[in-house]
Amino acid sequence: MNILHADDLLLIINKPAGLPVLPDGWEPDAPYLVKLLEEEHGKIWVVHRLDKITSGVMVFARTPEAHRALNIQFERHEAHKVYHAIVSGTPVWEEHTARYPLRANVGHNHRTVVDMKQGKRAETHFRVIQREQAWALIEASPKTGRTHQIRVHLSALGHPILGDVLYGALPTDLIARPALHAFSLTFNHPSNGKPLTFTAPYPQDIARVLRQNRP
Repeated sequence: MNILHADDLLLIINKPAGLPVLPDGWEPDAPYLVKLLEEEHGKIWVVHRLDKITSGVMVFARTPEAHRALNIQFERHEAHKVYHAIVSGTPVWEEHTARYPLRANVGHNHRTVVDMKQGKRAETHFRVIQREQAWALIEASPKTGRTHQIRVHLSALGHPILGDVLYGALPTDLIARPALHAFSLTFNHPSNGKPLTFTAPYPQDIARVLRQNRP
C-alpha cells in the first residue's frame, strides 16, 4: 500500500485500482481496503470513497474527532478533489462545465443515468490537459459528489472514459479498467486548520497509455 502521509489524526494513501474501500456485496470474503489498512495501522474511519475501479488519493481519519471534522469539510464541499481521466476522442472545447442532473442505481447494472426530471443536481468542471489522435487527458473537478458523476458526465458529453464500457466506451486493449485516477485532494488539517494538498502519482496502467504517443 502506497502511504502518502500519516500522522496521529490522518492516513492518506494512493489507492490501487481493483480494490473496494469496504466489503463488496457480491464478494463479501474478498480483500478490501479498510481491512488491509487496519491490519497495518489500527482503527481508521472512512471519510469519502472511491469506486473499486478508481485509483488515487484518499484520506482516512484515525480518531472519531478527526472523522467528524473531515466529514464537515466534505459535506460542505470545502475539500477540493481533482481527478484525471483519459477519455475516448478529443473534445472540441478546452474547458467545459457539465451540469446534467443524475439518478443513481438504475437497472440491473446499477448505473447512474442523466435524468432531467428526477435527477439530483450535479456539476463537474472539465479541462483538457493533453490531446492525442484517439484520446485526451482530462482534468475533472466535481462540485457535487454523485455516484459515478465524472464517468456519466463525460459519457453524456460524448467522451466516455477509456475502458469504461459500462458508460459507453468501446472495448480497448489499452487499459483493462476505466482510466480514472483521483489525482489530488486538498483539505484543512483537523487539528490546526492548515491547508493540505496531497497528489497521487499515476499507476502503471494509466502511465503506460500516456507514454504511447511520446517520442
